[in-house]
Amino acid sequence: MPKNYGIKEKDQVVAHVVNLILTGKLRTGDRIDRNEIAETLGLSRVPVQEAVVQLEHDGILTTRYHRGAFVERFDEDTIFEHHELYGMLNGMAAARAAAHPNPPLLERLESLVRQLRLLGETRSFQELGHEYRTAINEDYAGPRLRALIRATQNFIPRSLWSAYDSRRAELVAYYEAETEAIRRGNPEGARAANIGVSSAMAQIMVAELRRRGVLGDLRSH
Repeated sequence: MPKNYGIKEKDQVVAHVVNLILTGKLRTGDRIDRNEIAETLGLSRVPVQEAVVQLEHDGILTTRYHRGAFVERFDEDTIFEHHELYGMLNGMAAARAAAHPNPPLLERLESLVRQLRLLGETRSFQELGHEYRTAINEDYAGPRLRALIRATQNFIPRSLWSAYDSRRAELVAYYEAETEAIRRGNPEGARAANIGVSSAMAQIMVAELRRRGVLGDLRSH
């Protein structure tokens, strides 16, 4: 596989391992082959080891002394937990934005929401959603909070973007609610909107992975 220039080698490995998990090629308890990953990506073992350290820190892999790195538990409950954390962390920044509204930021958020309502193309919709979230986090999340948010973004992959189409109107409604909460100075409303959209995203992801045969039967949440 050719190198993906412009992206850190470690991040290429992280994305590759996550993709193997999301496609069912790696399952809970499977041991990852570092040499095979390095060969597949055309990289040395150094970025592979760096990625393993990050993935263990993020709760995706676990290492066992003299035995290697293994996939941590990956099931519906971990997906819901992951998204709940994502919603809570983003909710912290959004609550700060609501407590201390910034007119230029609010104007930008309102513009993004208007674009989200009108878009029909999946990739652009998701990219605008990412821009919306980044706009808030850049102004209201500190370095540690931003680092934690980045760590939770691994399991919100671009490969599943098309699955969100069926509930796009619902997702837009959460962006609208969050923007309105920030405009009105309502921190709890901003938090709630983040929890709501993250829960919806988790449901979509679980349903899609179940459809693809990566997960078993969908539980009620």
